[in-house]
Amino acid sequence: MREALFVKRNADKWRDIEENPPAAGRQMDPDDLVDNFVELTDDLAYAQTFYPDANVTRYLNGLAAQMHRGLMQNRREDQGRFVSFWKYELPTLFYQSQRLLLVAALVFLAACVLGWLSAAHDNTFVRLILGDAYVNMTLENIKKGDPLGVYNSMDQGTMFVQITLNNIYVAFRTFIFGLFASFGTVAMLFYNGVMLGSFQYFFFERGLLLDSILKIWIHGTLEISAIVIAGCAGLTVGNSLLFPGTFSRMESFRQGMKQGLKIAVGLVPIFIMAGFLESFVTRLTLPAPVSAGIILVSAVFIIWYFVIYPIHLNRRSNA
Repeated sequence: MREALFVKRNADKWRDIEENPPAAGRQMDPDDLVDNFVELTDDLAYAQTFYPDANVTRYLNGLAAQMHRGLMQNRREDQGRFVSFWKYELPTLFYQSQRLLLVAALVFLAACVLGWLSAAHDNTFVRLILGDAYVNMTLENIKKGDPLGVYNSMDQGTMFVQITLNNIYVAFRTFIFGLFASFGTVAMLFYNGVMLGSFQYFFFERGLLLDSILKIWIHGTLEISAIVIAGCAGLTVGNSLLFPGTFSRMESFRQGMKQGLKIAVGLVPIFIMAGFLESFVTRLTLPAPVSAGIILVSAVFIIWYFVIYPIHLNRRSNA
């Protein structure tokens, strides 16, 4: 390629990099900054190979050095990316995905109702969903006067690790199943909703609904909410394939996968806290007001961080 054509093809890109260096505080996606730097160094390598003594080579060498210095000066700011992710980036993603979050919640709620009704009209349904071993064990615990004794059946530390890892696995599976044009994610939400509905009816039928709520939902508020939010992440991926809009399907999928993965990763601390509560707190015999208080605080946090705060952040940004 002739030097003049090489310059003509890339001049606009180089000018944009030169006029908006990282050190100028421009708000850019870190991935875009890296991509720009990689492209610039590729151009420099090409110029050094074919035009070693040309002005364009000296120009690109200086521009690459300038960009590198800017990136290094911003390292301190990049170290705060962990905070900015939770404070700004993740809530912004939830604002953009509000409709899909509502869809995931409605699917899960409808499945809960169906699970409840199915258990009410079919005595074998709970065993089909929860398994004979769990049902028999719970019935035995009810006879002993400890209907939720399953939470005392394992060492706390081991229980914490196993439950947390299992919850994270379920969430990421719900997210990954979005690759099946969202239907896999919907199926996962539906299955978990039916399981919860039949599970709660099992205790309602035996007059233990309030007891089960005050105990199970100590950890269940965070755990179930996170599964629904993981469903939102999966629907984000699925919809990027189904409805690419003005993007190519591959570009839409790339963006949807990136956004969905960030949402799924953002749920990991929620599952860790839920696992901690289930392993160390749920097993305790707490006064009803204390249990209700933990459930309320968890619910308020979920609603505030995943619904109210993203709306507030968007309004403030627009203002």
